[in-house]
Amino acid sequence: MRSAAKGLTAILSIMAIGAALSLPASPAFAGDDGNSKNVTEDEIVRALAPPQKKPLTRGLSIAPQADPAPSASETKLIQSVRGRSTRSLSSTEREEIASVAKDKPNIDLEITFDYNSANISTKSLSAVQALGRALTSPDLKGSTFVVAGHTDAAGGEAYNQDLSERRADSIKRYLVEKYSISATDLVTVGYGKSKLKDPSQPMAEVNRRVQVVNMENKTTASK
Repeated sequence: MRSAAKGLTAILSIMAIGAALSLPASPAFAGDDGNSKNVTEDEIVRALAPPQKKPLTRGLSIAPQADPAPSASETKLIQSVRGRSTRSLSSTEREEIASVAKDKPNIDLEITFDYNSANISTKSLSAVQALGRALTSPDLKGSTFVVAGHTDAAGGEAYNQDLSERRADSIKRYLVEKYSISATDLVTVGYGKSKLKDPSQPMAEVNRRVQVVNMENKTTASK
């Protein structure tokens, strides 16, 4: 009986080991292959929402506070690029947009693309959908957004510039078609390989991304 029990114990141990080996070593979390799947609608809204207004001091009888108005030069730039095609922007205009955008609410989404392509990668669709829901939320709907496309460092400058523009256009097209966002509220721009997210790894997938910037609060946007 004792030897039979030992035999049974050995068999059960082997079965347990086999079962353990058949399971994944760790859960397959959404963000294991990139941060784009982890981003949520709420996170995008918080990142792109204009700064909160400071509360008024009690007892002061003054007009309600308004969002800080953009400078005359910023307003002129924004109005000049609204409704423009991506390819129509000059290199000077692209740099002006980048200069203004750096001080605006923004989020750098790792919306990746298939290699050497403007097709949104399957693993990034959830991030694009979260972006669409965020841009149509009451907190953001009606603002003017820059959608900036970027590539990795593979290939020449002209090729990458064209590819980044097509990637920005791809995101815009998806948002307009799937979420009915006004095309004039999305300013698309391409930066090629000139603004790598990770310069230490110029060929990395993380560089093939899209940045979204809230250029103007909806209360001051000119429609």
